[in-house]
Amino acid sequence: MDGNDFQAIMAALRERQLSYDEVASLQALLATVTHADQCLSLIEAAAGRPPCPRCACERCHRGGTANGLQRYRCTRCGRSFNALSGTPLARLRLRDKWLAYVKCLLESVTVRAAAQQVAVACSTSFRWRHRFIAGVRRERLPSLSGIVEADETYHLESQKGSRRLTRPARKRGGKACRRGLSRELDCILVARDRNAVTHDFVTGRGPVSARQLKQHLLPVLTPDIVLISDAARAYQVFAQAAGITHESVNAQAGIRARGALHIQNVNGWHSRFKRWLRRFNGVASRYLANYTGWQRVLDAASPATPPPWLRIAVAPARHRTG
Repeated sequence: MDGNDFQAIMAALRERQLSYDEVASLQALLATVTHADQCLSLIEAAAGRPPCPRCACERCHRGGTANGLQRYRCTRCGRSFNALSGTPLARLRLRDKWLAYVKCLLESVTVRAAAQQVAVACSTSFRWRHRFIAGVRRERLPSLSGIVEADETYHLESQKGSRRLTRPARKRGGKACRRGLSRELDCILVARDRNAVTHDFVTGRGPVSARQLKQHLLPVLTPDIVLISDAARAYQVFAQAAGITHESVNAQAGIRARGALHIQNVNGWHSRFKRWLRRFNGVASRYLANYTGWQRVLDAASPATPPPWLRIAVAPARHRTG
């Protein structure tokens, strides 16, 4: 469209008295165009000149464009790729609606409500939810330092959405058949230092073990930390084997704090997570790690707006894969 065509359209709009619905439709169209250009600019800027997702070779040359994104060709393996290849956002369509959808995630909107707001199918909304959450979970978090609180909470195992149940179906979620901790419960381990840096892990079914603590917790701890937990035996065994200073508080005996030694920050995170999770009317166990990561983003208010969220999901060099 040249300048004369644009001026003709503007003149026609000035002469016509637009209705409320027509104005709303025009605003929606302009917002879509703005979001599409902004989204593509953010993707290209965040990815830079990405390495080959197949062989990690950084030598590549430009190979044209497709769907608004620059394509590259690897000089080693010959693979063609773009800035989204190898990221959780690869092969997703309707990029003009991505920023609006991320805004729904920041507002904790349900799948159906987000689909209605962004004008996509419910199946697309569900798929986007977990792809975008997987993208932001790639962010490399700082290690835990100083005084570190660690505790676990439990969520009833759910096979929601599964076509092949391994047990009889429960009515409206149901409850565990056994009292106390059992293999019917998913374990969510949360560690948090006094700088509000939080790491979350879904360790599996049943009570957490010293082996699981070593697998998940040890890589994110600095050497000189003081680990505070409840009186569970697994923490004592783990701390002794790892050479970590460990203190415990026996909440079951009514001792919730000994001076600065307590796990109330982690327990507060657990409470906020469970209250927040109720709005979704149950989540499947296979997606539980995405929901803990989602809550961690919201609780830390970082990223707080859609553009940084999109940058984290796309940038390959600054963030871990998987």
